[in-house]
Amino acid sequence: MTAAVSLVILLLILGSSIAVAAGMGLTGVLLNQIYSSMPMQRILGELSWSTTSNFILTAIPFYIMFGEILLRSGIAERMYAALTQWLSWLPGGLMHSNIGSCALFGSVSGSSVATAATIGVVAMGEIDKNKYNESLFLGTLAAGGTLGILIPPSINMIIYGVMTDTSVPKLYLGGFIPGFILTVLFSLVVLIACWWRPVWGGRKVETSWPERMRTLPDLLPPLVLLMIVIGAIFFGIATATESAAVGIVGALVITAWRRRLSWAMLRDVCEATVRTTAMVVAILVGAFFLNVIIQTIGLTQQLSKLITQYQMTPVQVLSAVIVLYLVLGTFMEELSMMISTIPITTPLIVQAGYDPVWYGVLIVLLIQTAMVTPPFGINLFVIHGIRGRGRLTDVERGSAPFVVALLLMIAMICLWPDIVMLLPRWFG
Repeated sequence: MTAAVSLVILLLILGSSIAVAAGMGLTGVLLNQIYSSMPMQRILGELSWSTTSNFILTAIPFYIMFGEILLRSGIAERMYAALTQWLSWLPGGLMHSNIGSCALFGSVSGSSVATAATIGVVAMGEIDKNKYNESLFLGTLAAGGTLGILIPPSINMIIYGVMTDTSVPKLYLGGFIPGFILTVLFSLVVLIACWWRPVWGGRKVETSWPERMRTLPDLLPPLVLLMIVIGAIFFGIATATESAAVGIVGALVITAWRRRLSWAMLRDVCEATVRTTAMVVAILVGAFFLNVIIQTIGLTQQLSKLITQYQMTPVQVLSAVIVLYLVLGTFMEELSMMISTIPITTPLIVQAGYDPVWYGVLIVLLIQTAMVTPPFGINLFVIHGIRGRGRLTDVERGSAPFVVALLLMIAMICLWPDIVMLLPRWFG
């Protein structure tokens, strides 16, 4: 009953268009009034300080700034043009460039929405120019954008690591192989669709080996930045926060080398970084307050007793959690869904015997699925907004095959956990 009441209150508040951070805090206050006589709101000041002073969280504004620099420096446009030369020979042409660009840009920006928006702006004009199937083309942008929170570095993985006291480098290692496999699965979706309906693949882009070689300097900067940031973490040279700082310096050097660095650009980067960071930290404070209330009223312990009472097997517990996320993802935004549910679901999963690193990657995959699942998948709205015409259903229809690929990836890591755990065991 406590769990049901808590979930209903949370969903009603978040569904009423209240800001997510305020909604979580208000839910905590209401649950405290209903189930506890202690004035827990008095700990909010100390809780805010302890949450925001966590050193690992310093990586969040760094990665946000990293992505903003890449967004405003022209690196993304040059990278897309280079991948067009290297991938357009495949059936589906530039749709593979969309996926490849999203994977590469997402791997250094750490944000799905930023990835979808950036590559979407760059690629949108190619639909009419090269006669692609519009729905499928839009689907590659919406789904490809989700790769930004799976392929390390990932802001969502940092948040999960902080909230569950899980190693962020191990989470990054765990997400690397699934991110690569999912990128290949997305490209396979395009290949199968264009093999079934060749006309969907649009007009073939003419290229040559001299043209490909000429674009290599545009492809190397993001690859070098990725190797520096991820390599430093993988080999223990730097922490996630330190590697993000190094990435920022590298991005600024490349921007200056290309004569795109200016005071106006730096001002825009800093403003966007502060705005986004403030939103994320406010949500985190609200989530940690709700987490304390949940622990105080004994909700997690009650759910654990319920599982024991009904003798649920680990597979049944995992299946229930997966269904919960897939349902919540149809009407909740990714960050609020992740932060509000982690304190409840993670103890249950760990108690059932699953590794928290593996579960962190699974949560990211489930959130990826939510981001392209109607009616409230945030990437659907991002791509539709950039498109500026037609109906949202066109984007939803084009994203459907990629939702199937995401569900297949979820099934794969459930059946073969080593897909996630191989690298953390080798380098951990």
